[in-house]
Amino acid sequence: MAHSPTLTRSLTIVMAISCGLLVANLYYAQAAIGPITSELGISKGAEGVVVTLIQFGYALGLVLIATLADLVENRRVVLTTVGVTILGLIGVAFAPNAAVFLIASFIVGVVSVGAQIVLPMATHLAPAGERGRVIGNIMGGLLAGIMLSRPYANFVTGLLGWRWVFGIAAILIAGLFVVLWRALPTRRPDAGIHYGQLLASTFGYLAKSRVLQRRALYQACAFGAFNFFWTCAPLMLHATFHFNQFEIALFALAGAGGALAAPIAGRLGDRGLANPITGVVMALMAAMFLVTDWAVAMQLLVPLVIAGVLIDASTQANQVAGQRIVYGIEPDARGRINSAFNFVNFLGGATGSLLAPYVYSVGGWNGVALVGAGVAVFVLLAFATERLDQRHRHGLATLKG
Repeated sequence: MAHSPTLTRSLTIVMAISCGLLVANLYYAQAAIGPITSELGISKGAEGVVVTLIQFGYALGLVLIATLADLVENRRVVLTTVGVTILGLIGVAFAPNAAVFLIASFIVGVVSVGAQIVLPMATHLAPAGERGRVIGNIMGGLLAGIMLSRPYANFVTGLLGWRWVFGIAAILIAGLFVVLWRALPTRRPDAGIHYGQLLASTFGYLAKSRVLQRRALYQACAFGAFNFFWTCAPLMLHATFHFNQFEIALFALAGAGGALAAPIAGRLGDRGLANPITGVVMALMAAMFLVTDWAVAMQLLVPLVIAGVLIDASTQANQVAGQRIVYGIEPDARGRINSAFNFVNFLGGATGSLLAPYVYSVGGWNGVALVGAGVAVFVLLAFATERLDQRHRHGLATLKG
């Protein structure tokens, strides 16, 4: 591989914004699902397809496209996926029926994985001692995109209608394409393998690396709990606090403050604290889910907002810490490792989104809070076995020696 250009502050900002804008595409339909299903004639029993199909496309793109970061010149792959994203968003905005909407949404999901090519690309450009900071800064942009996508979609849907949500997004991504065309450097990987071997090795790392397995599990659980909270929060806010669409959007906007945890976690990771972060933030997440249960029961909005922000911050800090660790497994395979990590991550997130409405309908917010806290405690217990696992492997190595 040729000598990599220096990762400047301005390029880091461009990459962070890019990841935020691209990943935000996955969540617009979640906020505007009511108007979308009503206009397109999608029945209540099938409305979940509107949200899950685009996320399924993203999971597929993680395997089929994001892995190309280790095989194909990165700038070309990013620009191609961003270009197709623009076309997909236009297709969604002008969809005349449900079939076209769903097909275009699926395509948007697949190609929005350009964000997962930008991130490992940045780690190759960054000095080794600053990778945690870089990951944290870019993940801050990505996670802010996730959090801001819901209030944005709520506000625009309320003012202009749901089609403008995707139309404006297409314009923003078109502007992003121009910026990336001018700002992104060239990076040519030297994988020495063909595409079939690339795909096989992606899951090979997941099957063989205990570190990757653990980190992917931790984050999948955290992201599942995160989606549990945000899938049910609008339902609870409307039922308990009698919020309208704009007030729910403001609540989601406040929650976006949790994205500030990502850069902090990155800097702590550079100081060798990436592993302990998991124990701290998972304990915090468990406690905050229980706080939300109390706040909802007492109808106290301020502690509910604070707990929501800290649940978001815990999820984001854990992801940055996990990526800081797994990127060190094999530097030349960061694209594949990132794909495997996020594939498992999004399976966990999708599972949380899928189960949340059922749990809320059966157990109310009390059920949501207990499940969220329980998932965080499960991660804590799994994390506690990590040191035992390391001691066991060290003991076996000593015996073999």
